[in-house]
Amino acid sequence: MVESFDKPIKKLNAWDVGLVKLSVAAVVLFIITAWPAAMNWAQSVNPWYFIIAAVIFGIRPFYKFYIK
Repeated sequence: MVESFDKPIKKLNAWDVGLVKLSVAAVVLFIITAWPAAMNWAQSVNPWYFIIAAVIFGIRPFYKFYIK
């Protein structure tokens, strides 16, 4: 199943990846503003948890891009 995703992903360039990131950020912002419970949750969580999650989620891509 993973092989089926490899071929289309190889067609993407840096602009496409950046646009995907921006679209995901826009959807997250929409959900947070349109759903009051999500806004309350995001405001009640310690901001450091989001930084920790970003570091954890970024370890593998950082390793594969810069170290490997």
